[in-house]
Amino acid sequence: MKRALAGVVLLLVLAAACITAHPDQAVRGSADHGPPPGVSLNGWKTDFSKHSVPLTEIMSGGPGRDGISPIDHPRFVSPAEAAGWLKGREPVVAFSLGSEQRAYPLQILIWHEIVNDQVGDRSVTVTFCPLCNTAIAFDRQVDGRVLDFGTTGTLRKSDLVMWDRQTESWWQQASGTAIVGSMTGKQLDILPVSIASFDSFRSAYPDGRILSRDTGFTKPYGENPYVGYDEVNNPPFLFAGKTDGRLPPKERVVSVQIGADTVAYPYSVLKKRRAVTDTVGGASIVILYQPGTASALDTSSIAEGADVGSTGVFRTALDGRPLTISVSGSGFQDAETRSRWNVLGLAVSGPLSGRHLEPVLHGDHFWFTWAAFQPSTRIYQ
Repeated sequence: MKRALAGVVLLLVLAAACITAHPDQAVRGSADHGPPPGVSLNGWKTDFSKHSVPLTEIMSGGPGRDGISPIDHPRFVSPAEAAGWLKGREPVVAFSLGSEQRAYPLQILIWHEIVNDQVGDRSVTVTFCPLCNTAIAFDRQVDGRVLDFGTTGTLRKSDLVMWDRQTESWWQQASGTAIVGSMTGKQLDILPVSIASFDSFRSAYPDGRILSRDTGFTKPYGENPYVGYDEVNNPPFLFAGKTDGRLPPKERVVSVQIGADTVAYPYSVLKKRRAVTDTVGGASIVILYQPGTASALDTSSIAEGADVGSTGVFRTALDGRPLTISVSGSGFQDAETRSRWNVLGLAVSGPLSGRHLEPVLHGDHFWFTWAAFQPSTRIYQ
Protein backbone atom coordinates (compact mmCIF):
# COMPACT_ATOMS: atom_id res chain seq x y z
CA MET A 1 0.00 0.00 0.00
CA LYS A 2 2.81 2.44 0.90
CA ARG A 3 4.57 1.71 -2.37
CA ALA A 4 1.40 2.31 -4.38
CA LEU A 5 0.65 5.51 -2.47
CA ALA A 6 4.18 6.81 -3.03
CA GLY A 7 3.81 6.19 -6.76
CA VAL A 8 0.48 7.99 -6.92
CA VAL A 9 1.85 10.97 -4.98
CA LEU A 10 4.84 11.25 -7.28
CA LEU A 11 2.71 11.09 -10.40
CA LEU A 12 0.47 13.85 -9.06
CA VAL A 13 3.49 16.00 -8.19
CA LEU A 14 5.04 15.56 -11.61
CA ALA A 15 1.76 16.23 -13.35
CA ALA A 16 1.30 19.42 -11.34
CA ALA A 17 4.77 20.55 -12.32
CA CYS A 18 3.73 20.41 -15.99
CA ILE A 19 1.98 23.79 -15.79
CA THR A 20 4.92 25.45 -17.53
CA ALA A 21 5.68 22.58 -19.89
CA HIS A 22 5.33 22.70 -23.67
CA PRO A 23 2.30 20.91 -25.17
CA ASP A 24 3.12 17.27 -25.60
CA GLN A 25 4.00 15.97 -29.02
CA ALA A 26 5.03 12.40 -28.42
CA VAL A 27 7.50 10.94 -30.88
CA ARG A 28 8.17 7.28 -31.41
CA GLY A 29 11.61 7.86 -32.86
CA SER A 30 14.17 5.14 -33.38
CA ALA A 31 16.98 4.72 -30.89
CA ASP A 32 19.40 6.17 -33.45
CA HIS A 33 17.70 9.04 -35.27
CA GLY A 34 14.95 10.57 -33.17
CA PRO A 35 14.33 11.77 -29.65
CA PRO A 36 13.73 9.18 -26.93
CA PRO A 37 10.45 7.30 -27.50
CA GLY A 38 7.49 9.04 -25.91
CA VAL A 39 9.41 12.28 -25.25
CA SER A 40 8.13 15.57 -26.65
CA LEU A 41 9.95 16.96 -29.70
CA ASN A 42 8.22 20.33 -29.43
CA GLY A 43 10.72 23.20 -29.41
CA TRP A 44 13.91 21.13 -29.16
CA LYS A 45 16.84 21.96 -31.45
CA THR A 46 18.93 19.13 -30.03
CA ASP A 47 20.85 16.97 -32.48
CA PHE A 48 19.43 13.60 -31.46
CA SER A 49 21.62 11.78 -33.98
CA LYS A 50 24.55 12.33 -31.59
CA HIS A 51 24.34 10.40 -28.35
CA SER A 52 26.54 8.22 -26.17
CA VAL A 53 23.76 6.16 -24.57
CA PRO A 54 20.79 4.32 -26.06
CA LEU A 55 17.98 6.85 -26.36
CA THR A 56 15.57 4.13 -25.29
CA GLU A 57 17.06 4.44 -21.78
CA ILE A 58 15.72 8.00 -21.47
CA MET A 59 12.10 8.38 -20.41
CA SER A 60 9.70 11.19 -19.67
CA GLY A 61 9.52 12.23 -16.02
CA GLY A 62 6.20 14.03 -16.48
CA PRO A 63 7.01 17.74 -16.77
CA GLY A 64 8.25 19.17 -20.05
CA ARG A 65 11.36 21.24 -20.57
CA ASP A 66 11.92 23.42 -17.48
CA GLY A 67 8.55 22.32 -16.13
CA ILE A 68 10.61 22.07 -12.95
CA SER A 69 12.04 25.57 -13.12
CA PRO A 70 15.74 26.19 -12.44
CA ILE A 71 16.84 29.23 -10.45
CA ASP A 72 18.88 31.55 -12.66
CA HIS A 73 19.20 34.60 -10.43
CA PRO A 74 19.76 33.26 -6.93
CA ARG A 75 19.66 35.61 -3.97
CA PHE A 76 21.31 34.94 -0.63
CA VAL A 77 20.69 35.91 2.97
CA SER A 78 22.60 35.64 6.23
CA PRO A 79 22.21 32.63 8.55
CA ALA A 80 20.33 34.89 10.99
CA GLU A 81 17.82 35.86 8.30
CA ALA A 82 17.44 32.27 7.10
CA ALA A 83 16.77 31.07 10.64
CA GLY A 84 13.34 32.66 10.41
CA TRP A 85 12.21 29.95 7.99
CA LEU A 86 14.95 27.28 8.02
CA LYS A 87 15.16 24.90 10.99
CA GLY A 88 18.51 23.84 12.40
CA ARG A 89 18.22 20.16 11.43
CA GLU A 90 17.08 20.83 7.86
CA PRO A 91 19.41 19.60 5.11
CA VAL A 92 21.40 22.03 2.97
CA VAL A 93 23.94 21.53 0.20
CA ALA A 94 27.10 23.01 1.71
CA PHE A 95 29.47 24.48 -0.87
CA SER A 96 32.80 26.20 -0.20
CA LEU A 97 34.97 27.95 -2.76
CA GLY A 98 37.92 30.03 -1.62
CA SER A 99 36.71 32.46 1.00
CA GLU A 100 33.03 32.00 0.10
CA GLN A 101 30.71 29.48 1.71
CA ARG A 102 27.15 28.97 0.53
CA ALA A 103 24.29 26.73 1.59
CA TYR A 104 21.46 25.70 -0.72
CA PRO A 105 18.53 24.38 1.37
CA LEU A 106 16.94 21.22 0.06
CA GLN A 107 13.55 22.72 0.93
CA ILE A 108 14.19 24.99 -2.08
CA LEU A 109 16.19 22.66 -4.32
CA ILE A 110 13.58 19.91 -4.08
CA TRP A 111 11.25 22.22 -6.09
CA HIS A 112 13.83 23.52 -8.59
CA GLU A 113 16.60 20.90 -8.84
CA ILE A 114 19.06 23.33 -10.48
CA VAL A 115 20.62 26.64 -9.40
CA ASN A 116 22.82 28.48 -11.90
CA ASP A 117 25.13 30.58 -9.74
CA GLN A 118 28.24 32.72 -9.79
CA VAL A 119 30.61 32.23 -6.83
CA GLY A 120 33.46 34.67 -7.00
CA ASP A 121 34.90 34.37 -10.48
CA ARG A 122 33.55 30.86 -10.98
CA SER A 123 30.33 29.95 -12.75
CA VAL A 124 28.76 26.99 -10.99
CA THR A 125 25.60 24.92 -11.15
CA VAL A 126 24.29 23.29 -7.98
CA THR A 127 21.90 20.41 -8.56
CA PHE A 128 19.72 18.03 -6.58
CA CYS A 129 17.86 15.02 -7.97
CA PRO A 130 15.14 14.08 -5.45
CA LEU A 131 14.52 10.65 -6.96
CA CYS A 132 18.17 9.71 -6.40
CA ASN A 133 18.93 11.89 -3.36
CA THR A 134 21.92 13.15 -5.31
CA ALA A 135 23.37 16.63 -4.75
CA ILE A 136 26.19 17.58 -7.14
CA ALA A 137 27.84 20.90 -8.03
CA PHE A 138 29.53 21.59 -11.35
CA ASP A 139 31.77 24.18 -12.90
CA ARG A 140 29.53 25.18 -15.80
CA GLN A 141 32.26 26.51 -18.05
CA VAL A 142 33.12 24.15 -20.90
CA ASP A 143 35.72 24.96 -23.56
CA GLY A 144 35.72 28.62 -22.52
CA ARG A 145 31.93 28.97 -22.71
CA VAL A 146 29.64 29.37 -19.70
CA LEU A 147 26.57 27.16 -19.94
CA ASP A 148 23.18 27.72 -18.32
CA PHE A 149 21.36 24.56 -17.28
CA GLY A 150 17.73 23.57 -17.03
CA THR A 151 15.67 20.42 -16.62
CA THR A 152 14.75 18.41 -19.74
CA GLY A 153 11.77 16.80 -18.04
CA THR A 154 13.35 13.41 -18.67
CA LEU A 155 15.15 10.83 -16.57
CA ARG A 156 17.69 8.12 -17.21
CA LYS A 157 18.00 5.38 -14.60
CA SER A 158 15.69 7.59 -12.50
CA ASP A 159 18.31 10.36 -12.54
CA LEU A 160 17.80 13.94 -13.67
CA VAL A 161 18.77 14.72 -17.27
CA MET A 162 19.74 18.39 -17.63
CA TRP A 163 20.05 20.52 -20.76
CA ASP A 164 22.17 23.55 -21.56
CA ARG A 165 20.56 26.53 -23.24
CA GLN A 166 23.59 27.34 -25.40
CA THR A 167 23.71 24.09 -27.42
CA GLU A 168 20.56 22.27 -26.16
CA SER A 169 22.67 19.22 -25.40
CA TRP A 170 21.43 16.85 -22.69
CA TRP A 171 23.56 16.04 -19.63
CA GLN A 172 23.40 13.27 -17.03
CA GLN A 173 23.30 14.81 -13.57
CA ALA A 174 24.84 11.79 -11.83
CA SER A 175 28.02 11.99 -13.91
CA GLY A 176 28.10 15.52 -15.35
CA THR A 177 28.53 14.05 -18.84
CA ALA A 178 26.79 15.21 -22.02
CA ILE A 179 24.90 12.19 -23.37
CA VAL A 180 22.86 13.69 -26.25
CA GLY A 181 23.49 16.51 -28.73
CA SER A 182 26.47 18.39 -30.10
CA MET A 183 28.31 18.36 -26.74
CA THR A 184 28.08 14.57 -26.41
CA GLY A 185 31.09 13.23 -24.54
CA LYS A 186 31.98 16.52 -22.86
CA GLN A 187 32.49 16.36 -19.10
CA LEU A 188 31.66 19.02 -16.52
CA ASP A 189 34.16 19.48 -13.70
CA ILE A 190 32.54 18.28 -10.48
CA LEU A 191 33.06 20.41 -7.37
CA PRO A 192 33.00 19.15 -3.75
CA VAL A 193 29.75 19.55 -1.79
CA SER A 194 28.19 17.89 1.23
CA ILE A 195 24.62 17.54 2.44
CA ALA A 196 24.71 18.84 6.01
CA SER A 197 22.34 20.33 8.55
CA PHE A 198 21.76 24.06 8.61
CA ASP A 199 23.04 24.00 12.21
CA SER A 200 26.33 22.41 11.11
CA PHE A 201 26.76 24.93 8.31
CA ARG A 202 26.06 28.09 10.31
CA SER A 203 28.18 26.87 13.23
CA ALA A 204 31.16 26.35 10.90
CA TYR A 205 30.52 29.41 8.74
CA PRO A 206 28.68 32.15 10.67
CA ASP A 207 29.37 34.55 7.78
CA GLY A 208 28.21 32.07 5.13
CA ARG A 209 25.35 32.85 2.79
CA ILE A 210 22.08 30.93 2.45
CA LEU A 211 20.03 30.63 -0.74
CA SER A 212 16.95 32.81 -0.22
CA ARG A 213 13.33 31.80 -0.65
CA ASP A 214 13.02 34.94 -2.77
CA THR A 215 13.40 32.94 -5.97
CA GLY A 216 10.85 34.64 -8.20
CA PHE A 217 8.60 31.59 -7.94
CA THR A 218 5.72 30.69 -5.64
CA LYS A 219 6.38 27.26 -4.19
CA PRO A 220 5.47 25.61 -0.86
CA TYR A 221 9.05 25.73 0.37
CA GLY A 222 9.53 23.55 3.42
CA GLU A 223 7.11 20.90 2.18
CA ASN A 224 8.24 17.57 0.75
CA PRO A 225 6.26 16.49 -2.34
CA TYR A 226 7.79 12.99 -2.22
CA VAL A 227 6.34 11.82 1.10
CA GLY A 228 7.69 8.41 2.14
CA TYR A 229 9.87 8.08 -0.94
CA ASP A 230 13.03 7.24 0.98
CA GLU A 231 11.70 4.11 2.71
CA VAL A 232 14.72 1.87 2.39
CA ASN A 233 13.06 -1.07 0.61
CA ASN A 234 10.81 0.95 -1.69
CA PRO A 235 11.63 0.55 -5.40
CA PRO A 236 12.82 3.65 -7.24
CA PHE A 237 10.41 5.64 -9.38
CA LEU A 238 10.78 5.55 -13.19
CA PHE A 239 13.71 3.14 -13.08
CA ALA A 240 13.94 0.56 -15.86
CA GLY A 241 15.62 -2.76 -15.21
CA LYS A 242 16.68 -4.56 -12.06
CA THR A 243 18.29 -2.88 -9.08
CA ASP A 244 21.48 -4.24 -7.50
CA GLY A 245 20.37 -6.53 -4.69
CA ARG A 246 23.54 -6.27 -2.61
CA LEU A 247 21.87 -3.49 -0.59
CA PRO A 248 18.27 -2.28 -0.26
CA PRO A 249 17.50 0.13 -3.14
CA LYS A 250 17.04 3.22 -0.95
CA GLU A 251 19.95 2.53 1.43
CA ARG A 252 21.89 5.79 1.58
CA VAL A 253 25.54 5.41 0.63
CA VAL A 254 28.52 7.72 0.51
CA SER A 255 30.03 7.17 -2.92
CA VAL A 256 33.69 7.78 -3.70
CA GLN A 257 35.59 7.35 -6.94
CA ILE A 258 39.32 7.95 -7.22
CA GLY A 259 40.78 6.81 -10.51
CA ALA A 260 39.23 3.49 -11.45
CA ASP A 261 38.46 2.60 -7.83
CA THR A 262 34.84 3.08 -6.74
CA VAL A 263 33.47 2.45 -3.25
CA ALA A 264 30.08 2.72 -1.54
CA TYR A 265 29.98 3.31 2.23
CA PRO A 266 26.50 2.41 3.58
CA TYR A 267 25.04 4.85 6.06
CA SER A 268 24.04 1.85 8.18
CA VAL A 269 27.76 1.15 8.69
CA LEU A 270 28.75 4.80 9.09
CA LYS A 271 26.12 5.36 11.80
CA LYS A 272 27.85 2.72 13.91
CA ARG A 273 31.46 3.70 13.15
CA ARG A 274 31.09 7.47 12.59
CA ALA A 275 34.70 7.73 11.36
CA VAL A 276 36.04 5.32 8.74
CA THR A 277 39.56 5.45 7.30
CA ASP A 278 40.07 3.69 3.99
CA THR A 279 42.32 3.63 0.94
CA VAL A 280 40.71 4.38 -2.43
CA GLY A 281 42.71 4.62 -5.63
CA GLY A 282 45.90 4.63 -3.55
CA ALA A 283 44.75 7.64 -1.49
CA SER A 284 44.14 7.56 2.25
CA ILE A 285 40.76 9.10 3.06
CA VAL A 286 38.46 9.45 6.06
CA ILE A 287 34.67 9.36 5.93
CA LEU A 288 32.94 11.21 8.79
CA TYR A 289 29.34 10.75 9.86
CA GLN A 290 27.39 13.13 12.10
CA PRO A 291 23.80 12.59 13.28
CA GLY A 292 21.36 15.49 13.36
CA THR A 293 20.29 16.09 9.73
CA ALA A 294 16.70 15.51 8.63
CA SER A 295 15.72 13.58 5.53
CA ALA A 296 14.19 15.77 2.83
CA LEU A 297 12.25 12.80 1.46
CA ASP A 298 10.47 11.43 4.51
CA THR A 299 7.56 13.36 6.04
CA SER A 300 5.51 16.13 4.43
CA SER A 301 7.43 18.71 6.49
CA ILE A 302 11.13 18.54 5.70
CA ALA A 303 11.99 19.96 9.12
CA GLU A 304 10.26 16.97 10.72
CA GLY A 305 12.00 14.32 8.61
CA ALA A 306 13.76 11.35 10.17
CA ASP A 307 17.34 11.89 11.33
CA VAL A 308 19.52 10.42 8.58
CA GLY A 309 22.69 12.30 9.52
CA SER A 310 25.27 13.87 7.24
CA THR A 311 28.74 12.98 5.98
CA GLY A 312 32.04 14.45 4.86
CA VAL A 313 34.93 12.83 3.01
CA PHE A 314 38.51 14.12 3.22
CA ARG A 315 42.15 13.29 2.63
CA THR A 316 43.81 12.21 5.86
CA ALA A 317 46.94 14.28 5.19
CA LEU A 318 47.21 18.03 5.81
CA ASP A 319 50.24 19.82 4.34
CA GLY A 320 51.75 16.40 3.74
CA ARG A 321 51.35 15.37 7.37
CA PRO A 322 49.22 12.25 7.97
CA LEU A 323 46.45 12.65 10.53
CA THR A 324 44.65 9.87 12.36
CA ILE A 325 41.09 11.07 12.85
CA SER A 326 38.66 9.30 15.14
CA VAL A 327 35.43 9.95 17.01
CA SER A 328 35.68 12.17 20.09
CA GLY A 329 32.45 12.93 21.90
CA SER A 330 30.01 14.54 19.49
CA GLY A 331 32.81 15.47 17.08
CA PHE A 332 36.16 14.19 15.84
CA GLN A 333 39.80 14.54 16.88
CA ASP A 334 43.16 13.81 15.32
CA ALA A 335 45.71 11.85 17.36
CA GLU A 336 48.72 13.84 16.19
CA THR A 337 47.75 17.38 17.33
CA ARG A 338 44.54 16.63 19.29
CA SER A 339 42.76 19.26 17.24
CA ARG A 340 38.98 18.82 17.08
CA TRP A 341 37.16 18.66 13.74
CA ASN A 342 33.56 18.89 12.55
CA VAL A 343 31.80 16.92 9.81
CA LEU A 344 32.58 19.66 7.26
CA GLY A 345 36.33 19.10 7.74
CA LEU A 346 36.96 22.29 9.70
CA ALA A 347 39.20 22.26 12.78
CA VAL A 348 37.16 23.98 15.50
CA SER A 349 39.79 23.94 18.26
CA GLY A 350 43.39 22.96 18.99
CA PRO A 351 46.65 23.76 17.20
CA LEU A 352 45.04 23.40 13.76
CA SER A 353 41.97 25.52 14.57
CA GLY A 354 40.61 27.21 11.45
CA ARG A 355 42.29 24.80 9.04
CA HIS A 356 40.34 22.69 6.56
CA LEU A 357 40.96 19.12 5.54
CA GLU A 358 41.20 18.60 1.78
CA PRO A 359 37.76 17.49 0.57
CA VAL A 360 37.32 14.40 -1.57
CA LEU A 361 34.66 14.37 -4.27
CA HIS A 362 31.82 12.20 -3.07
CA GLY A 363 28.09 11.77 -3.30
CA ASP A 364 25.28 10.93 -0.89
CA HIS A 365 23.26 8.66 -3.14
CA PHE A 366 20.55 6.13 -2.81
CA TRP A 367 22.24 2.78 -3.41
CA PHE A 368 20.24 1.96 -6.56
CA THR A 369 21.57 5.08 -8.28
CA TRP A 370 25.22 4.59 -7.50
CA ALA A 371 25.03 0.90 -8.43
CA ALA A 372 23.28 1.70 -11.71
CA PHE A 373 26.08 4.01 -12.85
CA GLN A 374 28.93 2.16 -11.12
CA PRO A 375 27.92 -1.53 -11.17
CA SER A 376 31.43 -2.76 -10.31
CA THR A 377 31.64 -0.67 -7.13
CA ARG A 378 32.78 -2.39 -3.97
CA ILE A 379 30.79 -2.00 -0.78
CA TYR A 380 32.63 -1.14 2.42
CA GLN A 381 31.75 -3.63 5.16
